[in-house]
Amino acid sequence: MFLERELERYKRQMMLFGEEGQEQLKKSTIVIAGAGGLGSPVALYLAVAGVGTIKIVDNDTVEQSNLNRQILHNDGDIGKKKVDSAAETLQAINPDITVWAIHTTIDRKNVKSLVGNAHGIVDAMDNFPTRYLLNDVAITKKIPLFHGAVRGFYGQAITILPKKSACLRCIFPKAPPKEVFPVVGVTPGVIGAVQATEVIKYLLNKGDLLTNRLFIWDGMQAHADEIAVVRNHLCVSCGEHKKPKRKKT
Repeated sequence: MFLERELERYKRQMMLFGEEGQEQLKKSTIVIAGAGGLGSPVALYLAVAGVGTIKIVDNDTVEQSNLNRQILHNDGDIGKKKVDSAAETLQAINPDITVWAIHTTIDRKNVKSLVGNAHGIVDAMDNFPTRYLLNDVAITKKIPLFHGAVRGFYGQAITILPKKSACLRCIFPKAPPKEVFPVVGVTPGVIGAVQATEVIKYLLNKGDLLTNRLFIWDGMQAHADEIAVVRNHLCVSCGEHKKPKRKKT
């Protein structure tokens, strides 16, 4: 059942997928790992679309240097936990959804419980070790992982369906070196919007997902492209076949 204000809020999108589709969004739970540059647009667009429960996980506090891109937060939030600032913003923009603010570091011990019974995971992180943890728990729980990453004016996104498409380790077997990378705020805006679109399409079972296609955005040239990727059946995360043992000589 929807409140009258919800029907008014969502009427333009219900022209696309009806009240039944809106109900599907309302009863869905999505985990967003990261309340920063990518997590901000993803969370905002899922909130206004009416995804019923958003669990946002981050271990950081808001700093002045975040504000060129992390649009969930403003100057008055400096010093606050990012998840608390995020929850306040999301509840203000849509009071009819549920937001769980979880201030913690995602690690091997807690990742499964943090994801819980969610219908999907958004990778809005800035480091590959945590991304690999999210990738592996998505495979274990058989739910999609919506990956995004940015650097400067460039970004990428892909949707991972466990055991059906290439996983993150298939595409990136080794983590790149850790760095503090440059970024302009519009880039996570573009990539975050792509990730949010993928989440909505998945929950509604509509359209063609970005599976086995790495979306590449070049903001300097205003050009989008994609790279075909394939699942590695020897992948240490999602592979079905063990590597053959070498014969002794």
